[in-house]
Amino acid sequence: MKIAVVTDSSSYLTEEEQEKYNIKVVSLPIVIDGHEYHEGKDITTEQFYQKLKASNSFPSTSQAPVGEMVDLYQNLAKQGYQAVISIHLASTISGMYNSIKQIAPSVQGIKVIPYDSQITVRLMGYLAIQAAKMAKLGRSPEQITTYLDDLRTTFGELFVVDDLQNLVRGGRLSNASAFIGGLLKIKPLLTFDDHSHEIVAIEKIRSRKKALARVEELFAQVYKKADYPIRGLIINGDDPKAGADWANKIQELYPNMPLEQSYFGPSIGTHLGDKALALAWVRDFEKDKL
Repeated sequence: MKIAVVTDSSSYLTEEEQEKYNIKVVSLPIVIDGHEYHEGKDITTEQFYQKLKASNSFPSTSQAPVGEMVDLYQNLAKQGYQAVISIHLASTISGMYNSIKQIAPSVQGIKVIPYDSQITVRLMGYLAIQAAKMAKLGRSPEQITTYLDDLRTTFGELFVVDDLQNLVRGGRLSNASAFIGGLLKIKPLLTFDDHSHEIVAIEKIRSRKKALARVEELFAQVYKKADYPIRGLIINGDDPKAGADWANKIQELYPNMPLEQSYFGPSIGTHLGDKALALAWVRDFEKDKL
């Protein structure tokens, strides 16, 4: 069976990766001061953060138009694909997965398999890459999604945001009421809850330095307990120097751990604001037998 892999732009795959693994990426719309932009197409991450700082109103994001998705799937069918695994950002922060789930049965000529990554950013990108590798090896859709389910259980992430305002106004923080009182004074630790898969604040910390130190402490506990090799990921929001500095420190602490750096682009930066930092991790999938 010829299987295509689709994901959205919040996966932050490079153009080289998209081409190498033949992954189709759908751009997510961002609206700033009444103007619509499309992530990865007509606005760069640097331009986005510049506009975010100068914006007169709270920016917003939306899912890719359903018609655009149907057109994409049908074009894949015309190219001879019999199935498409469409991997998208967590259904708790976007309606995209549920929209695709609704239209999937009516798409003609190709089996559409919506997949909820339960996450976003480059962690989701890893799922797309692994799915594409397995598709090329001739694995079935069931084999691919079963593997993705297993890999997804090894995801972990801790975010430090400079300001909670964007998450609260955008309705993306599920337990916002417990943290609103000290919005300007704390650097909360955020994560995707393992059960609800919603973004939750888990600790209040008074400085960024202490917040990053606490992330390191929590990660050390995870690393020690893990019964599989771990791959790390440092993600920054318009603060590449801070991201690089932190990555260097983490790499010194874990010299044998593969560690990548990535970024929060427009669709996620809209909600996290600038200066966000995250440490994320996953089982080292490069050692998996596909």
